[in-house]
Amino acid sequence: MTYHLLLLIPAAVLIVAGFAGLVLPVFPGAPLLFGGLVLAAWAENFAYVGTGTIVFLAVLALLTYLVDIAAGALGARRYGASVRSMVGATAGALVGVFFGIPGLLLGPFIGAVLGELTVTPELRAAGRAGWGATIGLLLGTAIKLSLAFTMLGWFIVIRFA
Repeated sequence: MTYHLLLLIPAAVLIVAGFAGLVLPVFPGAPLLFGGLVLAAWAENFAYVGTGTIVFLAVLALLTYLVDIAAGALGARRYGASVRSMVGATAGALVGVFFGIPGLLLGPFIGAVLGELTVTPELRAAGRAGWGATIGLLLGTAIKLSLAFTMLGWFIVIRFA
């Protein structure tokens, strides 16, 4: 096995783990994805993918964090959620990971509702906050995934063009 292949295998693992991390809040998705792409470029001594591309990929990776914060906040604020509701939604997403897809979808909602109920006893307001927080988290995840596919696509285009 050559040096080239010894670096490409962990690069592929990092890229896959990065995509998983963008959906599952357990892994730092964007840094793993970015690290995998940099490792793949390094495996070829940056012959095809240079500094400009690496900087562009780093900017996209950083954007995933801004999108995550903005989408969650906008979704929650649009439906009148409090800060506690957003904290509850995040905690619900973390707990929901252990319950598969239903947990990923219901966890943020339940967490946001419980968080909002600590601020106001109105169940209707708490339900709206839960709905808004869930929509924000789902929208943020969709945008993060599109940024990740853009990163991977850009890397492939530059590498094989």
